[in-house]
Amino acid sequence: MLIAGIDDMLHFGLLLSLILRWAVSRFSYSGSGKPPMYGDYEAQRHWMEITVNLPVQEWYKNSSNNDLQYWGLDYPPLTAYHSMLCGYVARWINPDWVALNSSRGYEGYYHKIFMRSTVLAADLLFYLPIIFYWITIRQPHNLRDKAILVGLCLLYPGLILIDHGHFQYNSVSLGFTATAILFLMWRYDLVGAAFFTLALHYKQMSLYYALPFFCYLLGRCLQLPFKERIKKLIRLSSVVIVTTAVCWFPFLMSLESTSAVIQRIFPLDRGIYEDKVANFWYMLSVLVKLKEVFPSSKLAVLSALSTLLVVLPSCVNLLKNPKMHTFRLALVNSSLTFFLFSYQVHEKSILFPALPVMLLFEDHPLLCTWFAYISTYSLVPLLAKDGLIVPFIALSILFLIGAIRAYEDLLLSFKSQKSTIASLSFLVSIFGSAILVFAMYSVKQPARYPHLHVLLNCVYSGVHFIGFLLYFNYLQFTEKPYDLYYPKIRDRKFD
Repeated sequence: MLIAGIDDMLHFGLLLSLILRWAVSRFSYSGSGKPPMYGDYEAQRHWMEITVNLPVQEWYKNSSNNDLQYWGLDYPPLTAYHSMLCGYVARWINPDWVALNSSRGYEGYYHKIFMRSTVLAADLLFYLPIIFYWITIRQPHNLRDKAILVGLCLLYPGLILIDHGHFQYNSVSLGFTATAILFLMWRYDLVGAAFFTLALHYKQMSLYYALPFFCYLLGRCLQLPFKERIKKLIRLSSVVIVTTAVCWFPFLMSLESTSAVIQRIFPLDRGIYEDKVANFWYMLSVLVKLKEVFPSSKLAVLSALSTLLVVLPSCVNLLKNPKMHTFRLALVNSSLTFFLFSYQVHEKSILFPALPVMLLFEDHPLLCTWFAYISTYSLVPLLAKDGLIVPFIALSILFLIGAIRAYEDLLLSFKSQKSTIASLSFLVSIFGSAILVFAMYSVKQPARYPHLHVLLNCVYSGVHFIGFLLYFNYLQFTEKPYDLYYPKIRDRKFD
């Protein structure tokens, strides 16, 4: 009876996450009713229009039928193929939804249901099963704790609000990455490398994870005898090259097509950050107007050097100690470093550090709960613009209540943790963000500082992210690996 009840809790957590995703989709979205560009919803619809009506070689090129200034494709080929698949289904249902040129800005009721359904389908296929599986094969062995963990991880507000509210398909690339991590955990390195390559070719922000994947796999190769080392390096390289070639095949027919894709997915002319984002460069711009002082090319070099310098200790440590525990922490450190210091960062990119953080939930529940909330709070300016503050508040409260309800088991009590300061800091941090959200709607900004509320949000979140980065690096260098797997998995001699 007890086990049946726990299974019901697991299924309830999964069902609740689906219901809340669909509930959020009933709210507004990016660019709703805002011509001429609309927003991300229109961008995704427009990509369906382009990919089902134009030859593959013209998807990334400017033409009379593909004005790149109007939401030109700027993600790698797998995103384009996904758009094409959705576009064919849309055309089968109603050709007007993807009619070339004449469908711009289409916002019909049934079309909205279709678009929202495609995001939910992506979650169901690529993300939810992987996260569910990850939690259920891990300790704690207590099934009640597993049910709570599944619920909390699947109810991470940031991803729900961006994918099902703002409108994107981040769950696909994040799902590919999580699948790659699972295969590496099972010691199927070649399969893991293939899945991570797919993640890279769905969204280029998956490069945030590239260095840890490279260092972990290279470090494991270096532990082998010389001949075995060379064989494995060749196999890994071949898998990456073949997977890449398959993804890029239609664009490899000419150098012009290849360069067109590269120029679109790595634009240097957009500036060092996109809009206002809670990273180091935007916070620094409050004191030094970087975009006015330095050309884009120099800022790109500066950000690249800064990113590599900050992430280097974590990568060297992983290369010397290619253990799964170290790898998981390095994924957080690398992705958070890229978010804070790399070039052309969107506020939505915080979802990429959030994935490996959520996969550490059972290890550091208080820390991960804290990060999950602050990463969602950092999106408030974007969510306010989209009319999504109500679901932000509702989902955040639900997430925090769920975490606090499980405090004794998951967030580690004051006594067991012996860290009253950390717990109080967590509460003060949450309270401070709540005050800033309230002030955004109740305190008028001075005419001299028309973006003061956004600035406060970015600085408040950015300071937290720097603190998280320092602490996760500390954990990587000081925390001893410990066994987190079921006996039948431990028998495979995993790290």
